[in-house]
Parts: sequence; C-alpha cells; structure tokens
Amino acid sequence: MSDLRRYVPTIATIIAVAVCVTAGNWQRTRMHYKQELRGQYEAARAAAPLTAAELDGPAGDWKALRYRTVAVQGTFDAPRQILLDNRVHAGHAGYDVIAPLVLGDGRAVLVDRGWIAQGRTRAELPQVAPPRGSVLVRGRIDIPSSSYVELKGEPPGRPVWQHLDVARYAAWSGWSLPPIVVQQTAPAAANDELVRSWPAPDFGIDTHRIYMVQWYAFAGISLAFWLVSHWPRLRRIGARRDA
Repeated sequence: MSDLRRYVPTIATIIAVAVCVTAGNWQRTRMHYKQELRGQYEAARAAAPLTAAELDGPAGDWKALRYRTVAVQGTFDAPRQILLDNRVHAGHAGYDVIAPLVLGDGRAVLVDRGWIAQGRTRAELPQVAPPRGSVLVRGRIDIPSSSYVELKGEPPGRPVWQHLDVARYAAWSGWSLPPIVVQQTAPAAANDELVRSWPAPDFGIDTHRIYMVQWYAFAGISLAFWLVSHWPRLRRIGARRDA
C-alpha cells in the first residue's frame, strides 16, 4: 500500500498535465477558427457590393454571404414594419426598425433600417415610416441568431417584437424570406435620422489566446512542481546508475 501511495503524486501530475494540455489545445483550435472568421470578415468587407441578382446563398449556404456588403433597389413594405425592443445605443434605450424590402423580381429581404430612441413612455412608439417608392438600400448582411429565450410568443400584428426570428416573421407577414437581415449603412432618403452604427464583430481571438497560454502554463507549473518535489529522489536514482 505504501508503494502505491508513492505513485499517487505522479499519477495526479500526469492527469493534470493531460487535462491542461487538452484544454490548451482546444483553445488553440478555437483561436485558429476565429482567426479564419476574421479573415472571412475582412475579405467580405473588401469585396464589391452584391446586387439583388447576386443576393442568394450559394447552395443554400447563407453563412457564406455574412458581412458581405449589398446595394439593392426595392420598395419597403411599410405596413409590415416592426420595432425590435431593448436595443441600446450610447447608453440610451430604443428600438431597431425592421422592414421588408421588396426587390424588383418580387422577392423580399428584411432590412434593419437603424436605431431610434424610445419615447417618453413605453406607450409612445416612434413614428419612423420607411421612404415611399423605389429606393437604393446599401448595407451589410447579417444572420440573426435563432437561439433566444422568451417567456411568451409574440402576438400577431404587434408592432414591437423582442427578438428577430426570420422564420416567425415570414409566417406572420406572408413573405418568403431568406434567413438574413441587411443592416442598412446609409440613408435611403432625405430626412432620415435613424442611427446606423454597426460595430465590427468581436471574434474573441485574444480571449482564446489568453486561455490557451494559461492552460499551457498550468501544465508547465504542474510538471515543474512534480520535478521540484521529486528532485532529491531523482538525484539518488541518477547517482545509483552512475555508481
């Protein structure tokens, strides 16, 4: 039993080093993946804007178009405009204004027209009707998350929504929509005072790098502690071998 106890610190060190190295490798893999995403983002920003004819996910892969810039002509469907609640800009609460843009070929795509502050009370909704007639909308493509938590579903026809669920919106509005939203980056008409501030995504590369270094450091510390605590015994073993 005493002989077995002698190996407990060694076994514990092996397990600790293995766990820490595995965790460090996982963080390194995630870091490389996020670096690839950032590369795709930079490439998308540098590419020429997509036209309405090019606004189609390759083989249904809409993620390939994420962050691409677009310049599309169409007409806003004003009656089906909604407000996304609890959107904050510069410390102020407000709404994102969402409306479908009907393209020249009859298709429609959701456009996030921008942000507007809420009224003096929750009952006082902002009046931000989209421009009439055909307009040119410039923006970038984003893909709304389909993962969210809500206590109850949105009542049909309610102008204020808590989440932008494209599938739910399509069922409510009657439009067949791609699973994207165009974040408008420039006014489509005069007297448009909506705020359009779309920050670059935080891919978390530095966070993964820090965690990777920490896990590898823990592995090194565990191994160093084992070497220090076993150094006298290792010297005796070495001396016996040299004798």
